[in-house]
Order: sequence, then structure tokens, then C-alpha cells
Amino acid sequence: MSRELTMRQQHVLDVLRDFIEENGIAPTHAELARLLDVSSTKAAADHLKALAKKGAIRLHSEKTRGIQILASEVDELPLLGSVAAGLPIEAVENIERYVTIPEILRRKKPTFLLRVRGDSMKDAGILDGDLIAVRKSQTADIGQIVVARIEDEVTVKRLGKENGNPVLYPENSDFQPIEVAPDQLIIEGQFVGLIRA
Repeated sequence: MSRELTMRQQHVLDVLRDFIEENGIAPTHAELARLLDVSSTKAAADHLKALAKKGAIRLHSEKTRGIQILASEVDELPLLGSVAAGLPIEAVENIERYVTIPEILRRKKPTFLLRVRGDSMKDAGILDGDLIAVRKSQTADIGQIVVARIEDEVTVKRLGKENGNPVLYPENSDFQPIEVAPDQLIIEGQFVGLIRA
């Protein structure tokens, strides 16, 4: 793909990539204009349109900072909010921003990121404030760490089973396991890794 880009377009793409890797979000048109040393946001927008036309980026015009790099070296995932309570995970309006994820995490094919609130999983190395990478799935094996919904609350716990019923186990002895009726538990996805924020 990069062979199809002009030298100037490759430079713009590199500037975008560097900014996203450093800041965790894409630049605004004004920030990009400053970075490229061009006089107007329209000039920056024109560069972005050219890159989008060549398939190097995707523009999400409905969002501020809605620039997603599609090049194979960089990948971004939507951060959908916190894993604490009641976010409808499917809803596009809950996307806070896109976060560039490292290659090692990309291999695990995560679908989205959630910010962890609380320390019920600290003994599994998942700390308050971490961004967890989740692969969307409605099923999981016993022993896997999952993002689960119980009524309106979303939590991250290790999936277990007792007396035929699912149990969500914390990884912190200060917290109690959560027993759930089978028809009350919805698996939203499987934990596949994290980014320490």
C-alpha cells in the first residue's frame, strides 16, 4: 500500500502515526495543519482525503479526531468506556476514542477496549485504570477471564461454575465471587490482554 503513496502522502501518514502513538488519539485538523506546517485546516483535510482515497486511513466524519490508520503496521481499537457499570457495549455513541494497540496484542484479535475501574482483578495483573483488550464473544470456557453483563452492570471476572450455575470469580481476596443464574449472565467478550494506561 505504501508504494502507492507519494513521498508527501507517506510523510503525512508518518506524522499521523507518530502523533497517534505518542498521544493515543488522532490529531484534529488544526493540530495536523500545524504538524505539517501548512497554512489551513482545509489543506490538512485535503491530505487526509487523499490518504483515505488510497486506503491508508479511514475517516470517521461524525467524530472529532476521527482518523483511523488502516496500514498494516498500526491498528486501532475503539475504547468503549469503563468496565464498571451499565454501558451498552454495542452502542457506537459510547466510543470515547480510538487507541493504537501494539503488534503483540493485535495478534490476539481483540475487538474493543474497556477501561478498568476498581481492583477486584489485581492478582491477575489487571489494575485500576488499565485498558483491557476484549475479543467480542457470547461464549467462554470455564477459567477464562471475561467481560460479563448481569442486568445493567458490566464486570470483568474469571468465569467459573458451581452446582451447575455460572460464578464470576474476582482475583482479589477482598472481593466475593458473584453467583449468577444462567439466564441472567450475558458474556460480552473474552479478555485477551491489556494496555497499562
